[in-house]
Amino acid sequence: MARSLSKDFSPVQLQGIAEMFASLADRSRLTILNTLRNSPAFVSELCRRTGLKQANVSKQLKVLRVAGLVESRRVGNQIQYRVRDPMVFVLCEIVCRRLRRDARRRVAMLQ
Repeated sequence: MARSLSKDFSPVQLQGIAEMFASLADRSRLTILNTLRNSPAFVSELCRRTGLKQANVSKQLKVLRVAGLVESRRVGNQIQYRVRDPMVFVLCEIVCRRLRRDARRRVAMLQ
């Protein structure tokens, strides 16, 4: 059973929530975040580790940066990216728990 929320969300909060979830609603962005989960990386490393093209990685990093999910710092002539707030992985784990629960229910229904 879900815990009850203490109050309704304001329109401003709902807009922020929608924007945050929209920034997470792309497999490439989630792949990049997952790759950055344990260590910062340069775009070239992200391309190599994810298999994504450089243009796509750069485009998705911009979305993630604007959403406040990653931050960057210049190291020499390159830019290194890291996860700004690991809270994003808590959200992902909540979704994964839900997916596992739903899968168990579907399996139980088939038995």
